[in-house]
Amino acid sequence: KPARRVVCASPYLARWCAMTTIPRRSVTTRRLTLRPSCASDIERAFEIRSDWQVARMLRAASFPPDRPYMEQWFAGHEQEWLAGTAYRFAIDLDDRMIGLIDIDVFDDEGVLGYWLDRAAWGQGYAFEAGQSVVEFAFGQLGLSRLRAGRAEDNPASGRVLLKLGFQPLDVVERFYTPRGQNILQHRYVLTAPDA
Repeated sequence: KPARRVVCASPYLARWCAMTTIPRRSVTTRRLTLRPSCASDIERAFEIRSDWQVARMLRAASFPPDRPYMEQWFAGHEQEWLAGTAYRFAIDLDDRMIGLIDIDVFDDEGVLGYWLDRAAWGQGYAFEAGQSVVEFAFGQLGLSRLRAGRAEDNPASGRVLLKLGFQPLDVVERFYTPRGQNILQHRYVLTAPDA
């Protein structure tokens, strides 16, 4: 069983955390490279997120994207990783970013999220990246379970989650920022194999 990940929110713990943090390294799948995202990813991410069909599926994303906010968000990815609060991977295909997949951590649970360039939809990339990140969440981070959600009108994402082993949990009404309204969100859960 992996060592328990420690959230390093206090600056006083920074030295100790540096010795216990999960290393920031890339993961290679059959077709993709998942690499820790960084501030230099902002240009491509902004381009992807400027597509209404991508943005409308994201619960908290602004549309059009707020560039200063996105720059600040990407600039904080390395610190989030070091603190153990979030692990964000750029999804690269042939050395070009096609999306992002991440885990936000809350105690011993994580929330899986992902978004891909519309040109990359329907080709199995979300599932392929998801498999590696689920293995990372349970194997490296030692999380006990993962949660995920998808918009009512995004059944393709639901199929990805089911294929990853997630089980439907419930359907709730949630505010989706890019749409400016409440819509139904299907929520899913996946328990660690050894839990």
